[in-house]
Amino acid sequence: MPEIKDATDSENWILETTRRERYGQTVPCDPRDAEILHAPSDRELSACPVALSPEDGCNFVLFNAGVRRYRCRFLYRNHQQSGTGVYEHDNLTECVVSLSQAQAGHLAQKRGDINKRR
Repeated sequence: MPEIKDATDSENWILETTRRERYGQTVPCDPRDAEILHAPSDRELSACPVALSPEDGCNFVLFNAGVRRYRCRFLYRNHQQSGTGVYEHDNLTECVVSLSQAQAGHLAQKRGDINKRR
């Protein structure tokens, strides 16, 4: 598997701008590295760059899985993880917006503003 490059300036701008629009202020993003399976059938983990951003009592994690390949999760605790329901996105803006919407829905359910899905 070829090495996955760090986020480009354009990708960083999209991430920062989208998160600022969601929260009304700049939200810090901490670049990290992680290991993922590139395909469910893979047997070995591969390194990939990750953007980690704490907000609303949880951590947003955006995995750069390759060229135009993004995965995302939000985590409150190690055992409390959620995502968008989409395994992998090919558009960074869509990925970040979908993750923000999923997390907002999670908070609304937690507050009792909307019913849980069945």
